[in-house]
Parts: sequence; C-alpha cells; structure tokens
Amino acid sequence: MLIGYARVSTLDQNPELQIDALNEAGCKKIFTEKVSGASKDRKQLQQALDFMRKGDTLVIWKLSRLARSLTQIINTVKNLEERQIGLKVLTQNIDTATPEGRLFFHMNAAFDQFQREIIVENTRAGLKSARKNGRIGGRPNLMTDEKIRTAQAMLKDTENYLFVSDIIKALGIGRTTFYRHFTPEKIEQLRPQ
Repeated sequence: MLIGYARVSTLDQNPELQIDALNEAGCKKIFTEKVSGASKDRKQLQQALDFMRKGDTLVIWKLSRLARSLTQIINTVKNLEERQIGLKVLTQNIDTATPEGRLFFHMNAAFDQFQREIIVENTRAGLKSARKNGRIGGRPNLMTDEKIRTAQAMLKDTENYLFVSDIIKALGIGRTTFYRHFTPEKIEQLRPQ
C-alpha cells in the first residue's frame, strides 16, 4: 500500500500541492501536518510510520518534507528498510526499492544537507558583516532613554497620571515593554505615597 506524508513548515503555507501529487501517485492514505521539519515532535509522521506494514511504501513529495538534517533522514530511511518498507520521493524520482534508488537517495540527502549548511553559513557571514558595519539585527528598542526619563517623570506625577495604564498609553508602548523596564518595586520607589 502507498501511504502519503505531506508537511508544510508554517501555518500560512498550504499543503494542497503535495496532497494532489500524493493522490496522483496512488496513495491510499495521506497524513498531513503543519510543523517545522526541525521539530522532533511530528505526530502525523509518527502516525504514518506506525500505520505502515511490511511491503508498504511511504510516499513524500520532496526529501526535505521528511526531515531537516541528513542524520534524521538517514535514520528514518534505515528504520523503514529494517521494517521492509519502501520510500518514494516524487519530485526527485527516488525509490528505495531499487539499488539505484537507494544510491540516489543518499546522494540527494547529502546535497540537501550541504545546501542547508551553505544557507546557514551565508546567513552567519551576512550577520557578521552587518555587525561589523554597525547594524545589529532584531527589533529596534522601543524604550529609548528619553522614554524611560519621561516614564519616570510620569510615574512621579500621580496627579496627571493616576494609573500606570495611562502612562503606557501616553508612551505608545506595550504593557510587557513597560514592565520590562519598570518592575513593581521600581514603580513603588518612584510613586509618591
């Protein structure tokens, strides 16, 4: 029996393309999930593996849908081979039921891993270059020194700013951001009794 597995990484992605391809390939049952490939907790993949019996074939659209690391992919395929279950990868024309398919699988898995490592390496180099040129990644800090001084003055002015929520609204920041800079103890120190 052909068992399909489709996975997308984020909630806004749609697995329909994969599901259509799996249906066209003749899958009798398809397991689908929306979770990162790096996540070890892939319930639908585990259910698909548990469902399969000797002689079945796991069908996936692309090798990267199975796992994100070479080790993960190889371990999964080794587990399938031990259970005498095949693996078909539609877009890469891999079928581990044949010696050529097994060779091609290992070559493709190695290239996928290499590609991911190059992306990570390039990202790190880009971040290093940006830091060297004075750019730091991440969100800009909402609580500038000026806003902190203004917030301190507002906390002391209980006549115009009776409630902390009034200060938060006036500064145009979130509650979490405010309390990150002003703990209840600090607020108590600034507020006149």
